[in-house]
Amino acid sequence: MPKALIVSAGNNANEYLAKHMAELGYTRPVMAASGGEARRQIDTKDFEVIIINAPLPDEFGHELGTDTVTKTDAGVILLTKAATADQIADKLQAFGVLVLGKPFTGAQFRQAVQIAASNNKRLAVLRTENAKLLDKIAQLRLVDRAKCYLIEKKHYTETEAHRLIEKLAMDTRRSRGDVAREILDEEDEE
Repeated sequence: MPKALIVSAGNNANEYLAKHMAELGYTRPVMAASGGEARRQIDTKDFEVIIINAPLPDEFGHELGTDTVTKTDAGVILLTKAATADQIADKLQAFGVLVLGKPFTGAQFRQAVQIAASNNKRLAVLRTENAKLLDKIAQLRLVDRAKCYLIEKKHYTETEAHRLIEKLAMDTRRSRGDVAREILDEEDEE
């Protein structure tokens, strides 16, 4: 079940927002009445969507929005009066915070939540791809270090070192990184 956080001090607003969130599958959104309480929730749980109904009792809410998009993958929506929304929308959207001016219709709200949720999913895919690329870079560095060891200490040519690592990887059905790590472990034992 997708997780949502509603940060709002008004009971009527909470009921309205929770009702529309339930229509989108967020049946039990977590409620926070202040920015401080929301930050504590964000530190302990992962959320797909975070709704901030400004102003909050302890802060306006835009700081919470910018903090949240830098610390989490959640899609963040700031709800504020239309006049204020016009003033701060450009600045907050540069951070990735969606700004929705009040009053708004239920359809507008649901659409904003869907956009925020799709941003969350897109970020998750990008983070996964980034992790794979970082792992591949780490593997390449490890293989290069093993080649350097073979060239400097074992007097292999670069081609021979490369072939040795490739052949060992194929013969033992392991990754080149694992073979390189094993070669470097031999270096440490010497």
